[in-house]
This record gives sequence, C-alpha cells and structure tokens, in this order.
Amino acid sequence: MSPKFLIVFFLLITSNRIFAQKYRTLADISYCKNTDTDAYKKERCKLDLYIPTDRKDFSTIVWFHGGGLEGGNKFIPLELKEKGVAVVAVNYRLSPKEKAPGYIEDAAAAVAWAFAHIASYGGDPAKIYVSGHSAGGYLALMVGLDSSYLHKYGVDANRIKGLAPISGQTNTHYTIKKGRGQSMVIPQIDRYAPITFARKDAPPIVLITGDARLELPARYEENAHLAAILKQIGHAKTSLYQLQGFDHGTVYAPGCLLLLNWIKELEK
Repeated sequence: MSPKFLIVFFLLITSNRIFAQKYRTLADISYCKNTDTDAYKKERCKLDLYIPTDRKDFSTIVWFHGGGLEGGNKFIPLELKEKGVAVVAVNYRLSPKEKAPGYIEDAAAAVAWAFAHIASYGGDPAKIYVSGHSAGGYLALMVGLDSSYLHKYGVDANRIKGLAPISGQTNTHYTIKKGRGQSMVIPQIDRYAPITFARKDAPPIVLITGDARLELPARYEENAHLAAILKQIGHAKTSLYQLQGFDHGTVYAPGCLLLLNWIKELEK
C-alpha cells in the first residue's frame, strides 16, 4: 500500500474526542507464572494498568516501551491518557541479561495476561490492540505475526484486534544481530524477523514510521517492505504511514494519536 503522508497533525488532535472520565492506575502487576523462580524475570515482568473507571467494554492498548531491547521502562504515553481506552504498559527482560527469544516470550505473556484479565477490570477482550515504539514495535509485530508465542498461553494471535508498531524493526532486530557478531547494516531475515511470519490472516496492521530522511537507517524502508509483502499475500487490512518532519525519537507522540484514530475507524 502506498504511504500516506501526514503533515498537519493538529487534525489528529482535534479529531480525537477527549472523554470526561475518571481513571486509575494499578502499578507493578506481575504477569509471571507463580512457578517462575528466575529473580530477573520476577523483577522485570511487571505491568502497569491504566483504566477508565466509569465505563465498561472499553478498548485496551498493550504498550511496549522502546530502548533497543537493552534499556527503557514501562510508561503510559501522555497521548493515550484520558482517551477512553485502557493502557497496559509492560516491562520485559532486557539484553544482555536476556537473549532472544526471552523478551519476545515476555511480550507474549503480557498480551496473554491482558486477554485473561481485562474483562475483570471492565474491558472488552475482543478489543485488545498491541502497540509500542521502536523495540516495542518490534515486539508487537513478533507477538502478533508469529502466532507460536501466544499459542503457548492458549491464545490465538488472531484474537488481537490490531497491531500498531511505531518505528519498529520488521527484519531481525539489530540487538539480536549484535549479539551474534553480525553486521548492523546488512539486514537479516530469520525466525526473529517479523516479516518472516507475514500472513494473510493476520490481524489488521498499521505501520507507522518517522520521516525516511530523519529516521534510523532503512527503518521506513523495512516497514514499507513488510507492507508490500502483506499486500502481495492478500492481507487486506494493512496501512503504512510515514510521518514527515518527525525523527525516530519524536514519532511516537503523533504515532499514538494516529493509533487512536485508527482504532476509532476499526470500531465503527
């Protein structure tokens, strides 16, 4: 699908209704299994749940932070607050303490937690979206496209209402390549590349990157490649956006606003 260039971002802001609602945040909920004994896993595998308290059947965004799989911590994006949706902000294990596929397995466990528990907080488990910025976008794609990770938790990946990676890698992540001693420039496509698992029946996908001139090298092109492959195999609900004027670090804020608009369109 051809990229859709967005220039005037106040249209996104004004098109999102601000809900006069009350919210609460539940911090540091463990999504580990009770049988897990790994101290680092017990430390990192926690999430924060941000939910509206005066409505039911709300949509939920599972949000993975960025940081190159080597750093970062869970947070609720300001742009997603008070917008009528719940946010599940997830911590996961990090390299070099953890290697692939550990952090992908953590991401899957957090998504499975949302499916198992969001109804008890008033949310609709049929309206769970998986998103994140940079490394978080990579994790969102891996969990949503390689269905084997969620299958381990008894969850069909196609139950995800939509995947919305913001500036995520679609090839094998560079931190994984670095750990192997591989080139950081030459792309690798293997079992840790979301594009390997592109499939016709995947959930709706919106791919969002910053300006190709300002982004990390080939980040837009990677996403455009995945979009082209998805289209070629018959995935009918793929969108690709290049947000001009925004670099890798700043694209997540307008990307979140675009995500909210996309959710609104999917739920019409």
